[in-house]
Amino acid sequence: MWNPAINDATVAYFSMEIGLKSDLPTYSGGLGALAGDTISAAADLGVPMTAVTLLYRKGYFSQRLDEHGQQQVDDVVWNPADLLVELPARCDVKVAGRQVVLRAWQLNINGASGHVVPVYFLDADLPENDESDRALTDRLYGGDDRYRLSQELLLGVGGVRMLQALGYDNLTRYHMNEGHAALLTLQLLRDEANKHGRKTIIQADFEAVHDRCVFTTHTPVPAGHDQFPIELVDEIIGTDGEFHVDFRDTYAVDMVERIFQADAGMAERMRDLVKPGICLNMTYLALNLSRYVNGVAKKHGEVSRAMFSGYEIDAITNGVHVKSWASDYMHELFDRFIPDWRKDSFSLRSALSIPISALRAAHRKAKLDLMGIVKDRSGVVMDPDLLTIGFARRAATYKRADLLFHDLERLKEIARSRGGLQIIYAGKAHPKDQPGQAMIRHIVELGKQLEGHIAVVYLENYNLDLAKRMTSGVDIWLNTPMPPNEASGTSGMKAALNATPNLSVLDGWWIEGCIEGVTGWAIGRLDEDLSRVQDPSVHAESLYHKLGEVIMPLFYDDPINFAHVMRNSIALNGAFFNTHRMVHQYVVNAYFSRGNHNGKH
Repeated sequence: MWNPAINDATVAYFSMEIGLKSDLPTYSGGLGALAGDTISAAADLGVPMTAVTLLYRKGYFSQRLDEHGQQQVDDVVWNPADLLVELPARCDVKVAGRQVVLRAWQLNINGASGHVVPVYFLDADLPENDESDRALTDRLYGGDDRYRLSQELLLGVGGVRMLQALGYDNLTRYHMNEGHAALLTLQLLRDEANKHGRKTIIQADFEAVHDRCVFTTHTPVPAGHDQFPIELVDEIIGTDGEFHVDFRDTYAVDMVERIFQADAGMAERMRDLVKPGICLNMTYLALNLSRYVNGVAKKHGEVSRAMFSGYEIDAITNGVHVKSWASDYMHELFDRFIPDWRKDSFSLRSALSIPISALRAAHRKAKLDLMGIVKDRSGVVMDPDLLTIGFARRAATYKRADLLFHDLERLKEIARSRGGLQIIYAGKAHPKDQPGQAMIRHIVELGKQLEGHIAVVYLENYNLDLAKRMTSGVDIWLNTPMPPNEASGTSGMKAALNATPNLSVLDGWWIEGCIEGVTGWAIGRLDEDLSRVQDPSVHAESLYHKLGEVIMPLFYDDPINFAHVMRNSIALNGAFFNTHRMVHQYVVNAYFSRGNHNGKH
């Protein structure tokens, strides 16, 4: 296959998941969608990038809900040859003492500028591999720690080796999108030592690799940072990924201690790698071997610096790819009034010139489309004239999807007295996340209790296509995380560029995007005591007040001014919270900047 970027690519972007198309099931949610948007923006802007992920022959999972909202899980059935091109290149990685051969499948992402970013999907399903090893690229976030560590070894070490096998010899930056890819640093360290004819790693090797790596951390939740017991690391990686440290080099010894978050002197015992109670923390591995580290919103940068004290952690707020997420009706509108929008997302600030009547008509069409999907999938007939709230996120308890239902009687009264209300939910819970699955069941049950008062629908199998339909077709996008657990959040950004205002807790990106009554509305206050908002009634009270006293009267009684908020959402938020701006910041601050920015104080 034509590889237009091999000779020019200088940035390798590694991500455990990449979401590019709904029928390409190599993503689970926001992290994968962000990766896909990043790659698409890099193609638009002509950034010399290539990307690496795993193939996932059985996907994340396909979700079905029974009448009680119980989540049922099915494997995704798809054929990689229908969407991707298999390449002849091969590489191998030793996993638990066995040699695992990898092949790569390629998809080229064509940008608005004509530039192409190749994406490589690594696949272990080859006849020369052991049967258990062939399954290592079957499922995203599946299996136990052994399976996950094996996958991360294939992604990091296998990814670097595959790029070498494909002929990439000009790479100067390796961008790790979350810590899953951090083992790529082991291969880079080995390559650096081998280049100088050494078997052991010294300070110069750490410094050389440090200068080439960029790391983006995405989660403020400690449990979201992968770490593996040292006994498992020894078993899976063994001598194939072991740090062959020169123990006379005090810098190298100190580096190993930091990576393994070990007690003083632990590196002296690293020759056999086994010490009970010590874990390899992928975040610390990436932190210590990256020249530039960033969180994904200004607030998340602050939270990350508090979590990982002593490290310089910048912030680049996430964005979304406008062409990918704007509805077809918004495409038509932008083509009429903002002709350069595909190449320049900043030009969306000119949305202020879009006539209100044209904007309302475009949104009405998107809303009718969504109502059709709701009817087809659930049998529920919704009223396009009623205020429609959308909520679609990964079903995790800290996102508090049920906060809207904190006081059912009050919610019913608001709906009855203010003109009517209907709600559309979607989102998957990880198959092992029992509280998340319980949350889905709870919402389905509450929806039944509201029958005759408020129509509530939970759409199953949330994917990229449904996300686009929902963010463009509802009237209000609701987000209710428990602060400060929202790193950034991008669903609200997708809504904003589709002229759907946000009603959200002030956390993540919304701290930067909320101009009260102009781009949307805040739930709670920024200066609230975090211990106080542990009580759900605090934010529920704010939510009900904004909904019943501000938003619904504006929607029903003053639709033109409601449409002004819709238009502001595009011009003020869509024009900034997009991946053109985000990737530009990575180019300037991380990829091609001079000097090393990160280092332990």
